[in-house]
Amino acid sequence: MAVADSDGVSIYYERHGAGPAVLFVHGSGGHHAAWWQQVAALRAKFTVLTVDLRGFGNSDSSMPEFDGQDFPGDIVAVLDREDLTEVLLVGQSIGAVAALRAGLARPARVSGVVLAHSLGGIADPELSGLVAADRSEAVKLPVLDRLLTKSFQEDEPAKTFLFQQMGTFNVAKMADLRNLSTGGPTVEEVVGSGLDVTFLAGANDAVLSAATVRRAHALVKGSRLELVPDAPHSMYWERPDLFNAAIVRVREAIPA
Repeated sequence: MAVADSDGVSIYYERHGAGPAVLFVHGSGGHHAAWWQQVAALRAKFTVLTVDLRGFGNSDSSMPEFDGQDFPGDIVAVLDREDLTEVLLVGQSIGAVAALRAGLARPARVSGVVLAHSLGGIADPELSGLVAADRSEAVKLPVLDRLLTKSFQEDEPAKTFLFQQMGTFNVAKMADLRNLSTGGPTVEEVVGSGLDVTFLAGANDAVLSAATVRRAHALVKGSRLELVPDAPHSMYWERPDLFNAAIVRVREAIPA
């Protein structure tokens, strides 16, 4: 357990294990503890870091409003405090937006970024249209059904309840976040950066379709694609075995 300073804002994070570094960035309903199934499985092989963005978990939540433009700096603050290099950043959903920007901002520290169930806020007219179409379908479903499958909710009521409770520890909510994707990097900027980018998605994601992810992968030349069959939007929670295996494949493919 430690705290990094991000322009005067206290950012809570944890470091576990040893080996090549993987830093996980949560989504809008999570915080550092959402990665419990990743930490337990991966800390014997990797240095695993989990962070609370400002407004989430144990990080400073005293600000009157939350600007998504500040989130990449929170990640960078942790990287700098730990003096890490060759880090793989793994961002879930909105966390992927912050992770991609942090990776672009600190190329000397970050070797790769995994965009889990997200396009990372890449600014591209075609991709923006596809994402908007996916969301127009997703909003027809109850929020929980967008994130977890019906069968999981029925078979795992305790884990489903815990999933819902995670967000109650956060002050910041999705509706509070401003400018999250404003000024996102273009496809050309991402490709030109040389950053190793992986799109990790579930084929049954109700928020971001497999077709949209495939198109993003095609546009971002040199990117990797991990499209997992039968996996939902919150694969890290519902199918950690599949999610963790994908992270191991990516981490081991990138020089440490």
